[in-house]
Amino acid sequence: MNVIGGGKVDYRAPAGDPGLFGPDSMAWRVHANPIALAIGGVAAVILELAEPRVRTGVWEHSTFRTDPLARMQRTGEATLITTYGPTRAAEARVAMVTRMHARVGGVTPEGQAYEALEPELMTWVHVTASWGFLTAYDRHVARLGAADKDRYFAEGGRLGRLFGAPEPPDSVAGVEGWFDRMRPKLVPHPIIDEFLGIVSTTSPLGLPGRALQPLVVEAAIDLVPADIRAKLGLKTRPRRLAVARRVLGLMAKAAERAPSDIVRDARARVGRAA
Repeated sequence: MNVIGGGKVDYRAPAGDPGLFGPDSMAWRVHANPIALAIGGVAAVILELAEPRVRTGVWEHSTFRTDPLARMQRTGEATLITTYGPTRAAEARVAMVTRMHARVGGVTPEGQAYEALEPELMTWVHVTASWGFLTAYDRHVARLGAADKDRYFAEGGRLGRLFGAPEPPDSVAGVEGWFDRMRPKLVPHPIIDEFLGIVSTTSPLGLPGRALQPLVVEAAIDLVPADIRAKLGLKTRPRRLAVARRVLGLMAKAAERAPSDIVRDARARVGRAA
């Protein structure tokens, strides 16, 4: 039994329930690696904060500035619940997040009206998260073939639609199309730097994790496509990046051999060996 966001999610029951994805999915493979989730998650938020409507919604309607640790934990928990949780728990978490998003809306400082549940914004958030996790796994854990990448995005479509993305891309080509669509809308902003500063000094793993956070941030910046990185004014530091690749790569591969309790419980629920 795992306590998640104030409630309890039993990843071991009901027996046989595959959840939203199932044990043979790419999501179960990719999301089991905490290093891929950490790097990919930060890269995704960089891309989201570069979009003015998403940036305003996140910065003005969430607790990230005042309680970044809790916000990071809730985001990670949502990923684990919707990936490995039994179907009812996953659907309940989606419904909770959707209710929260329904209250988010306003006008950006530039005068652009927005609502969090706008299809374009929900699709962009879905695309960036999926792209971030998969790309980080491919770069730092294990190389994936084109078919596996397409399968990952196709499988994720169900979750994307539940969250409010009406037509989420189901292939690498579809994701690249969304990046092309959104590139003109992405702009630099001091909030991106503020976010990276917060993440560099905040870790769900406590003091030991804080030593790794600058490396996670460096790897995340490197993950962002080079042209977008240049547009946002983000730069990597070669020496730190080399250390990040070496240290995080070793940790990612070690994590592959030692799945978390949540992953083991989910596997047990569907009758798979731990």
